[in-house]
Amino acid sequence: MTTRAARWLALMTVPAASFAVLAAGSAAQEEEATIPGVSLGFVYEGERIPPIAIRPFTGGGPAADIASIIATDLDYSDRFFVRDSLPAGVATDGIQYSLWDQYGVDWLLTGNIDSEDGIAFLEVELHDIVFSSIRSRARFPIPPPGHEGFRLAVHQVSDAVVEWVHGDPGMAASRIVFSMRPFGNPASKELYMVDSDGEGLRRVTWDDDLAVSPAWSPDAMHIAYTSFKSGLPRIYELNLADGSERTVEGSSGEQQFSPSYHPDGDRIAFWNLEAGGAKGISTYNIREGCCLTRLISGYHQNIQPSYSRDGTKLAFLSNRLGSQTPQIYVMPGEGGDAELLSPYRYGQGGYFADPDWSPTADMVAFAGGIVDQRVYNQYDIFVRDIEAPDNRIVRLTTEGNNEDPSWAPDGRHLVVAGVRSYGYGVFVVDTATGRTRLLVAGVRAEDTDWSPRLSWQGVGVETGGAGSGAQSGEIR
Repeated sequence: MTTRAARWLALMTVPAASFAVLAAGSAAQEEEATIPGVSLGFVYEGERIPPIAIRPFTGGGPAADIASIIATDLDYSDRFFVRDSLPAGVATDGIQYSLWDQYGVDWLLTGNIDSEDGIAFLEVELHDIVFSSIRSRARFPIPPPGHEGFRLAVHQVSDAVVEWVHGDPGMAASRIVFSMRPFGNPASKELYMVDSDGEGLRRVTWDDDLAVSPAWSPDAMHIAYTSFKSGLPRIYELNLADGSERTVEGSSGEQQFSPSYHPDGDRIAFWNLEAGGAKGISTYNIREGCCLTRLISGYHQNIQPSYSRDGTKLAFLSNRLGSQTPQIYVMPGEGGDAELLSPYRYGQGGYFADPDWSPTADMVAFAGGIVDQRVYNQYDIFVRDIEAPDNRIVRLTTEGNNEDPSWAPDGRHLVVAGVRSYGYGVFVVDTATGRTRLLVAGVRAEDTDWSPRLSWQGVGVETGGAGSGAQSGEIR
């Protein structure tokens, strides 16, 4: 069982000792029981990754640092093969397409920093080497290196480059929030945030208690989470701009867990347990401070709601098939009959939890595995394509323990909390190639949640596309 779901279900039905996370070795993994209806291992379609070179940016100042950040972003996008060394001739001379073609690149990125009315701008050109032409050109305002938005502004440039080539923006201008124990205070858990490239790790909450299950609002202006700071677990919404908080109203003695925003940004779905014993998934309009509505009720535990990108569907975890075999279900977003989503075969143990709906497609990622004594409590990440006619489920990970998947805004990458042979950490998995990179090392994180795409001009989503921060003059 995954850490978060184990904690909550254990409150009601299951001994907590049954859910200790164990890092099994590779030999045990090879013996893992077959999961029905799941494609095991890495089976990826061949895709040519276009080579790109980044010529040293000109203009002085932070030009070299900016070029380095963009190179890392393009590498982490898994959409480019970034050439990390350039011959002296092509690196300094004018654009000679034939020489760059001989060098074996499809794309060349050049950049120059200048200023206008005291504001620094980065002008970048993306050259199509195959067609010997400029594919795109744009000027981006860049704050000074000491500004808190400096790196985020550069990440937006990287996302624009991805969009120019592939038609949809990257995920560099985004952040991941998660829960972990603060250094030096093992009795509590707090929320932390980190940039998509692993830089800028910082603490978000100071509750001095248990702060867990964070969820980004669709506009990235707020984070909803569960905190025990009032004595009972209640849901709070943190305003990232000014630090103020709102609470989800509830009855005396009520417990609230696992918030999930509706795409409208107003409503939050969550699991609640009232003092009288009534429990289920409810919604609450956090903007209006009203309109508590019960979506699911009954004897069984129904937790961890996750809305589809249009809000018409809701995935959730339920133990209605038995406390030892919790599964993922999908129901209409306003309530109704639920259908089983995770793989299940009668008589075969299994545990699946932590559903998260893709922001770009009808795909649900979740964690889990077969409960088998040979690989007890070893969990992987799975993706179910809701629209696939064959009900295909793909297993993305095969190493270590993996929990709490959350989609990047590009709908391609997932962040997971996990453990490998070399220790605990936060990892990013590319669902198209299987590439896994370590985002934050040495932390026992949980409840990872990836933000929408951000804008450096303020905390919030960039609504006009990755290139919308550019000035006019862009060539398409």
